[in-house]
Amino acid sequence: MAVAALSPTSRPLPLLSTAPARRLLLLLLPPRSVSGRRLRTSARTRGVGCVGDGLGARHSARRNGVFVTSSSSASVEPATQEVGAGGSGEWTGDVIRRRFLDFYAARGHKVLPSSSLVPDDPTVFLTIAGMLQFKPIFLGKEPRRVPCATTSQKCIRTNDIENVGRTARHQTFFEMLGNFSFGDYFKKEAAAWAWELATKEYGLPAERLWISVFEDDDEAFSIWHNEVGVPKERIKRMGAEDNFWTSGATGPCGPCSEMYYDFYPERGSSDADLGDDSRFIEFYNLVFMQYNKKDDGSLEPLKQKNIDTGMGLERMARILQKVPNNYETDLIFPIIEKAASMALVSYAKADEAMKTNLKIIGDHMRAVVYLISDGVIPSNIGRGYVVRRLIRRVVRTGRLIGIRGDGHGNSEGAFLPSLAEVVISLSTEIDPDVKSRRKSILGELQREELRFVQTLERGEKLLDELLDEALLSAGNNGNKPSLSGKDVFLLYDTYGFPVEITAEIAGERGVTVDMKGFHIEMENQRKQSQAAHNVVKLSVGNETEIIKSIPDTEFLGYDSLFASAVVKGLLVNGNPVNEVSEGSKVEILLDRTPFYAESGGQVGDNGFLYVNGGEDGKQRAVIEINDVQKSLGNIFVHKGTIKQGSVEVGKEIDASVDAKLRQGAKAHHTATHLLQSALKTVIGSETSQAGSLVAFDRLRFDFNFHRPLSEGELLKIESLVNQWISSAAQLETKVMALQDAKNAGAIAMFGEKYGEQVRVVEVPGVSMELCGGTHVSNTAEIRGFKIISEQGIASGIRRIEAVAGDAFVEYVCARDNYMRRLCSSLKVKAEDVNGRVETILEELRTTRNEVSALRSKIAVLKAASLASEATTVEPHNVRIVVENMGDVDADGLKSAAEYLVDTLQDPAAVILGSSPGDGKVSLVAAFSPSVVKMGIQAGKFVGGIAKLCGGGGGGKPNFAQAGGRKPENLSGALEKARAEIVAALSSNSS
Repeated sequence: MAVAALSPTSRPLPLLSTAPARRLLLLLLPPRSVSGRRLRTSARTRGVGCVGDGLGARHSARRNGVFVTSSSSASVEPATQEVGAGGSGEWTGDVIRRRFLDFYAARGHKVLPSSSLVPDDPTVFLTIAGMLQFKPIFLGKEPRRVPCATTSQKCIRTNDIENVGRTARHQTFFEMLGNFSFGDYFKKEAAAWAWELATKEYGLPAERLWISVFEDDDEAFSIWHNEVGVPKERIKRMGAEDNFWTSGATGPCGPCSEMYYDFYPERGSSDADLGDDSRFIEFYNLVFMQYNKKDDGSLEPLKQKNIDTGMGLERMARILQKVPNNYETDLIFPIIEKAASMALVSYAKADEAMKTNLKIIGDHMRAVVYLISDGVIPSNIGRGYVVRRLIRRVVRTGRLIGIRGDGHGNSEGAFLPSLAEVVISLSTEIDPDVKSRRKSILGELQREELRFVQTLERGEKLLDELLDEALLSAGNNGNKPSLSGKDVFLLYDTYGFPVEITAEIAGERGVTVDMKGFHIEMENQRKQSQAAHNVVKLSVGNETEIIKSIPDTEFLGYDSLFASAVVKGLLVNGNPVNEVSEGSKVEILLDRTPFYAESGGQVGDNGFLYVNGGEDGKQRAVIEINDVQKSLGNIFVHKGTIKQGSVEVGKEIDASVDAKLRQGAKAHHTATHLLQSALKTVIGSETSQAGSLVAFDRLRFDFNFHRPLSEGELLKIESLVNQWISSAAQLETKVMALQDAKNAGAIAMFGEKYGEQVRVVEVPGVSMELCGGTHVSNTAEIRGFKIISEQGIASGIRRIEAVAGDAFVEYVCARDNYMRRLCSSLKVKAEDVNGRVETILEELRTTRNEVSALRSKIAVLKAASLASEATTVEPHNVRIVVENMGDVDADGLKSAAEYLVDTLQDPAAVILGSSPGDGKVSLVAAFSPSVVKMGIQAGKFVGGIAKLCGGGGGGKPNFAQAGGRKPENLSGALEKARAEIVAALSSNSS
């Protein structure tokens, strides 16, 4: 299921209008209202969270605590429409959600919580569908835990972001209600329950419901007609593009059935088109997974047939609440009302452009609040860029419609937090964790908004300069003005200026943007910064068969580092084998093991497996294990090398974990828990984990925070952790129900999936976390804790690296040794080292300043002799100097150029270069006012020359500096500079 994610390389998003009045300046000084162009309705796209458009506008509000609607234009829906037994007032979004879940719970489905918007699946950018958390089960990679389930899943889709607010059915954030069967029931029950839910539970009139089936699915057609009772004329056969689901080129797949609501049944069934969004809404999709698609494209029946369904909550709310679009349901409209009040406008009286803008704000605010709550922090890469783009779109749109200030009297404040408060107030039934993260959500939004306003100001200034240069260059060369991909990338990468704003403003000034070049620059950066990573995968041809033949591994490592086990499987290069001999790398599957498999940030154990011989007791084989991973559910894969002998499937082995390394992992894992508690104590409980590594010799902890920690804070954190270590507290571990653990206050570890029963690790009075990792029995075993570094790794994400246990002792001893040697070299005591070093540094700074001043004087003296050698260029009698100044440094070069341009007097142009050493090149250009008025700018000129020396640079129109790394090219570059400045001055007639 391919979904185009919102990313830096997506095509630019259009702003609300191309009118010059929609310039970036208006974002900083917004008008009272904006008129926007009307967009033509896009072709029908499938996907819950998007509803049909074409209905008349209505105004929605809350009266006496009940969500009601009143028409602001003539209703296009029939006056006789009867929807929902109790009328629209009782059908709040929360009620619709609860009735769905209760309906399926009463029919044997396990109600499961929504998974995070950040999926565990590395092939998917964001959670885009309700079935995503069950994908491993559907693909046969994990065994089912329950026969059937029902969920309300938070989802994000950004592939149609341009249509948000412009149609009635496009959203970025939405909820997917779903019921799922893992080999339990199939088409008959799924169709019957879907019909019962729609007509009985929600009270939709049967005569308004239509059904689509896959064109070849006679079984589904028969069920809907003969058993459910839908008339044939209201069942439509549709092609594979609409009604056949596949998981990829190969794998599980099957036909779909969709349920549609008809706003105009009086139009009859003749020639009815279910793709007509003005008449129909698709509100429920039933996927019947009954085939496996093979490599040759053929379909074979699945042994276990599954059901995957999705109902858009916002769609059903639109129907039951009798409003013309998703945005005017009680799920979104309160946010729109708040935005309208902050813009001092009435939604009911607003024109369509204003309503569109308000809808964009309402939709995007939901998306960013839930994404930030799930740990996605605004940044320029990955998921963080999705959040940043959405936030900036809200800020731009809000300022365009006239929102000023924070809504609490501060005209310079951020308005996003006020809108986020409304989203958070509506979140209880969607995700109860959002309210507990309120402070961090509001803080992140405030910082990002204020940062973006500053970005707009800086970016606009640079963009204006680049556009001026593009227009000037085009005028001189007769070419069409264009902004290079490198310049667009510079704006984006260095200044954080959105590429879509760059394209919009450039277009208004008649300058095109080289998007292809921008994408090339983006790809080059991505290749340079991409870190290598390993994905654990068993490439064995048929994973489902392996699951059936090999049971889950029993983990014994909490209580013992030694155990006997039986070899259940051997893999070499991902292929199953029966025997492996000495020298080979091998993956070994055991029925039970004391080895910990990597998870929860903790690395897998190291150690040995021994295959003992017969009666003599001699070892027949020794296998060194250097990594253990989990795969295919809960099967432990022991990776290693056969050091001696051979091993066979079915043989009994003795497994022995390296005790020293395990102790290191235990100390660092418990220290990680203590560190998280200390962070929450010192900098605030709203901070949360964003990643971790628990290794044998160190720990790494990533957390959400907006600024660097001070030295005082780090010392306080260290002190707290060491205080808890020295308290010699006995750890407590217990297994309990997931909800009971959460109710008790246990913290979930980042990125972990939990079953119904969870393991809780508690340091009494200090820390309580859901954790499957290994830990010390008593905090005293940790011995000590020391922070090595604290740094930012992404916008809003900090990282602490630290050591504990034996690694702590080794670190302290090494640092003590370094200090002894330093004291010996400086001939001072340890407590006097800082003072002595500061004295040395001050002496060094003074000496460097004196040297720099002398070099500048020497450069000016050299320049004095050059003034008499200046040449004059007609027709404006411009005096020019282009010279190589030898080894003069950059500061000296600057002083020389300033001296020369003053000495030569206006009009004058000076271009100087030097090679100060270490493979460096320095360049400077200084132009007098008259030269600048001729349209010749120092920044652009010197930047082009610097490229010849393998560098770049720029500056103001009258003065600019640049550098390079190819001093061997300096002479040629200066010759080219002389030729170009002479040509530019000679041809200029102004």
